Order: sequence, then C-alpha cells, then structure tokens
Amino acid sequence: MKVTETELKGVYVIEPQVFGDARGWFMESWSQRKLEEAGIKVDFVQDNQSYSAQKGILRGLHYQQNPMSQAKLIRCTRGKIFDVAVDIRKGSPQYGQWVGVELSADNKKQIFIPRGFAHGFMTLTEDVEVQYKADNYYAPECDGNVCWNDPEIGVQWPMEPALLSDKDKKAPTLAERMERNEINFVYEEMK
Repeated sequence: MKVTETELKGVYVIEPQVFGDARGWFMESWSQRKLEEAGIKVDFVQDNQSYSAQKGILRGLHYQQNPMSQAKLIRCTRGKIFDVAVDIRKGSPQYGQWVGVELSADNKKQIFIPRGFAHGFMTLTEDVEVQYKADNYYAPECDGNVCWNDPEIGVQWPMEPALLSDKDKKAPTLAERMERNEINFVYEEMK
C-alpha cells in the first residue's frame, strides 16, 4: 500500500498493491497498521455507500461540524469520480484551498480526508458506486455544506454538473458560512 500526501497537508492518496492472476485480483483496501505507519491515526466507526446512475452528478461540498466532524477514507468501486477535499479550518495556512483526485474502480486509488475539510465528488461515468469509511457517526444537526462552485475556492470540476440536490443548489459560499459562524473548525484543533 502506497500512501502519498497531497499538496494539502493531511490529505492523502492511498494506492493499494493489487495482486492478479488468472482468477482475477486481490488487494488490501484498508490497513490500520499501514495508515498508522504513514502517520494517519483514525478509528473508523461507520461505512457508507452511494450509487449515482448518471454521469455528471455532483455531491458536495459537504462537512459535519464539531463535535461530530468526520475524517473519511473514500474509494470508487464502480465507475469513475473526481473527488475533492477543501480545507475549511479557520486559521489554516491552506484555508479555502482544494485538491482533486480521480478515483475509479480501475485505478483503485483512495483518498483520506481529515476532519476540518469539506468533501465532494462528481461522477465521470454512469453507474457509479462510492464507498467510504467515517470516523464519526452521521449527525444531521451537525450537517453542513458549501457551494460547489464558490468562486473563492475555485474548484475546477471536469464538467458542468448534470444533477445537484436541492440542498447543494442552495448552499452558501464559504465566506457566508464563516460570516454567520456556521463553521467551527479551527486549525489548531487538528492533529
């Protein structure tokens, strides 16, 4: 398993070693020991899975407030996505910056996103399944989102979205969330 930190400190791309033969292939999709060796210490408590039928579906940019914030380990097990993490921690030297990674059933890459980051993805094919581990339970009262096309963040999505949820269509900008004190992540809180 190869663990590589992205240009955003704390966000990692994880590439499993795949062993193939005439029967197919085998890989470790997650190893607590190997992630800890790379400096990622997290206890996952919940697995989630989503299905998107169309190409161009955009989900995000989502986060959960403290005390129910979540670190996530995301992978695409069917189809292909463009996955994005945005640092939304007050006082962070990389505040408002984003990183995007293509995850697919073929490349088997994963992305680890720590607490204090917003997350979203866009489907690049039809019939897409995404699975992710979270280190905290879903808490609707802590649920939040930021506008997918916030000009101050400037995510360069691969295409215009074909479909967004009503919640994501109405999401405020990061600056609006901050002005209303609706994001409580502080850089110093992150380990």
